Amino acid sequence: MTLLVRPHAPDAAGTVLEVTPQSAGWDHVGFRVVNLAAGQSAGEAAGEREACLVVLTGRADITVGDETHRGLGGRASVFEDAAPAAVYVPAGQGWSVAAVGAVELAVCSAPGSGKGAARVIEPAKMSREVRGAGTNTRYVRHILPETEPADSLLVVEVITPGGHWSSYPPHKHDTATAGEETALEETYYHRLSPPQGFAFQRVYTDDRSLDETVCVQDGDVVMVPRGYHPVGAPHGYDLYYLNVMAGPTRQWIFRNDPAHDWIARKT
Repeated sequence: MTLLVRPHAPDAAGTVLEVTPQSAGWDHVGFRVVNLAAGQSAGEAAGEREACLVVLTGRADITVGDETHRGLGGRASVFEDAAPAAVYVPAGQGWSVAAVGAVELAVCSAPGSGKGAARVIEPAKMSREVRGAGTNTRYVRHILPETEPADSLLVVEVITPGGHWSSYPPHKHDTATAGEETALEETYYHRLSPPQGFAFQRVYTDDRSLDETVCVQDGDVVMVPRGYHPVGAPHGYDLYYLNVMAGPTRQWIFRNDPAHDWIARKT
């Protein structure tokens, strides 16, 4: 099974990378990265999927329905200690993004009911968390957590300093066990600083029916259909990733690999 998706030259819509439920062989998560030059635009007509539009870098005007939000964003790099701009789009509403300058846009999607309201996700609501200790320290920003309204989507970004581990101890969320674990598909969109760097991600199950270790480069996506999925960043290269999760239950409850759970108890 190939879990790695690499970017390509922009198509006519500016898309450089896309994961769909059909291409991934799963039911929920969709993910797309669009690169736009100043004055370019991208959008989608109303459909049956909700979306979280994340302006990773640059500044853009975002229209949902008949309402336009101007000048959203402003980060020059995903490695800035600043929240991104984000807009939630419920199912049944179309959207468009017009780039004010160069823009890197992430389009995160999942099945939706259409009951929610479109909104700008205020940066002040994107809580920042320092997780782990020592070389397991990483910096988490919750863009669309389960405490904020949506149908299926959960969206978070993480910066892992060079030489550190992330999504560690290895954990999984692929089984629906009430109060103990939820079943969530997930994508990792990786960026590296400096960009010529690399990182490693392993995806494996208890029975090792899936056991794949991937060398990721700047701009790659790793799909996690099931299993544990730790990430390691080599010395000298900071790692950013944007996580998109979705499943039947919109709650993130994970289980650590029992062989390595002692690490969490120790720290």
